[in-house]
Parts: sequence; C-alpha cells; structure tokens
Amino acid sequence: MSSYSLGPLRVVDLTKPLDPATETRRCHLIRFNTGGPIPDFHTVMDLTSHLGTHCECPYHHNDDWPDVAALPLNRFMGRGIYVTIRDVEPNGYITAAVLDRALGGKIRAGDVVILDSPYKLPPFTDKTNTPEDRRLFVNGETARWMVDHQVCSVGFGDGVSIESCNEDVKPFHDICMAENITFLEVLKNLEELHQDTFFISFAPLPIKGLDSCPVRVYAIEGLDGFR
Repeated sequence: MSSYSLGPLRVVDLTKPLDPATETRRCHLIRFNTGGPIPDFHTVMDLTSHLGTHCECPYHHNDDWPDVAALPLNRFMGRGIYVTIRDVEPNGYITAAVLDRALGGKIRAGDVVILDSPYKLPPFTDKTNTPEDRRLFVNGETARWMVDHQVCSVGFGDGVSIESCNEDVKPFHDICMAENITFLEVLKNLEELHQDTFFISFAPLPIKGLDSCPVRVYAIEGLDGFR
C-alpha cells in the first residue's frame, strides 16, 4: 500500500522500500541488545549514501559545495510538478524546447520538478545502456533550463536516464549543483499520483559531511497552495 487518505487530502509514498537481503548497494543492519534486565535493542546501520530513493546534495560533486546538513530544511520540500514527456523519441534528449512545451506555463521558482517518460526501465541495473534501455537523456542544456527557472530540486521517474554517459551526466550534475539544486533519484509509485501538482517532502538526516542520503519521499495531493 503506497497511497493513503488524510481527511480531504491524499498522500502518496514515492519511496522504494529497502530490504538488506536483496539490495545490490551497501545495506546492512546489525541488531543487538545492550544488555540489562529489560530488552533494549539497537541497530547499527551500515548504508551507502546513495541507497534506494535518495537525495543527492551539491557536496556529491564538489568538496566546497553544501553537504546534506548545510542546506536549510525548506530546500527539501515544496510544490512538486510531475511531467511525463511524450513528444521525444526513445533515447532522445530533454532539451530546453521540450521543457518549455511541457512546463513553461506552470513552473515557478522553488518548484520540485519530477521528469519521466513512457520508456521506463528501473535505474542502476545490468540493463542500463543496453538496447533495451530506451529512456530519455538529460545533459547540460537540461540543467541550464532548471537553473534559469530557479528549480529547487529535480527528480526522476524510471523513464529518464541519469546514467547515459559522463559527457551528459557530469555537466547536468555540476551546473545544477553549483546552484544548490538537489536530485531525487529512484522514485517509485509515480503512476499512483492523481494530480500533476502537489506538495512534496523529502527531508534527509542532517548529518555533517554527508553528500547524499536515503529519504522517505511523499506527495500530498489537495493541499491549498500546492495545486
């Protein structure tokens, strides 16, 4: 179950659940009892920062840019806009012109933009960059559009690749992250959204020196001011 009613509002969980038994990235839990007459269990979490649904912060690409703890809390929430781009051929680029057509009339400074397409493939698998991978690409031009429109964060559905090649991925990261634009990767359950505009929250743990962090991402549909 990933969608819930909250009075007149609707909440959609956009997070990939994590299971240490099946994750391919580092994910280990060590549970122990501290001892004493009353059971008091604690858990050591041995995790990579880029695990499951995660938020990447500027420190991910430059030692001098803000880490997770340096960004204010309001950088991890706001008005979310979900757009499925349908007018680009498989393995095409999400250009400025494409974004103008898809978002030009509704984008506002501070928005969280989630990009998707019909050509879906789960990210970071052995099918990445194979003939089966028909996802759309982002590059420096995509990033400059996000900067020009003062986007707060960019998220990705399974229809967009951020693993295509260094020539595309590096400038996309560097241009966006130089302006403190964060990324939301490995989002799930986007097909359960009933609206394309909503409130979204994805706050990471404020750990100093952390470049990225697994997050619990959720959308709230029907909230006044976020329609």
